[in-house]
Amino acid sequence: MPPMLDVSDEVRAEIGDEEADRLLVGDDAPRSYDCTSCRTPGDPQSDPTSTVLFVGEETAVLAFAHATCIPSQVVTVSEEQLQGAVASITGDSPAPAPAGVPQNAPGGQAVLGITSGLVLIGGELHPALVVEPTAPIARPGSDGPGDDFLPLLIEQGFIPVTDTSELPAGLAGWSVLLAAGQLHAVLQPGLDGGRPVSWWQAHQALSVTDGWRAAVNKTQRVLIYAAPVGSIGQQPREDLLRDALDKAAAAGKLVAASMPLAGTPGA
Repeated sequence: MPPMLDVSDEVRAEIGDEEADRLLVGDDAPRSYDCTSCRTPGDPQSDPTSTVLFVGEETAVLAFAHATCIPSQVVTVSEEQLQGAVASITGDSPAPAPAGVPQNAPGGQAVLGITSGLVLIGGELHPALVVEPTAPIARPGSDGPGDDFLPLLIEQGFIPVTDTSELPAGLAGWSVLLAAGQLHAVLQPGLDGGRPVSWWQAHQALSVTDGWRAAVNKTQRVLIYAAPVGSIGQQPREDLLRDALDKAAAAGKLVAASMPLAGTPGA
């Protein structure tokens, strides 16, 4: 009996018809796998399964996911990020780091701190990421000392938050890359409708809690909150994080957006 495996046209174009056909008839299909999104076990003989191809500058890695988590797709990542994904998939990932580099930062030097947590909205827990730079971010080409982090995000479609009890609006074309149950990147639309590119990427894959992963598997969306340097800080508990978000919103220093996991439908 052939496996319940989906190979999208995009993945087929990358791996070739011969390899795609071998997967579909079961010759090269795994007997079991850990879903590259939710990290729980899967069996292609009984679970509808997606092929997910991670493509770097020099290498590519084929992974598998529950079709209910993400569809078959090609995900373009940096070579360093791909090696991190490979390490996560094989269980050899190093300890997580708390920051990454925004791709649109002047000179590529601004560092964004990322904190994961659960936010209660309308009686339901939502997985959230809170983004805060370690220093002011100036507009590219600007010589001034000002902080343009929020204006730059608003221009990208993020919405100012005045009430954290309201669900942020969806942001078209943006998504969150969760691979092997760990956070790897926040993706933004590529130029001229091309493949998404990393807006933020982890130096090393970031671990998230089981509760956070369970929430994202339920909602299939992640809430992204962003604030200027010094607005949130490193909060040791989620209630303190929520208080910091409330204070930043009241001060007019918080923007947010909702975005799906990479490859999931909707925006």
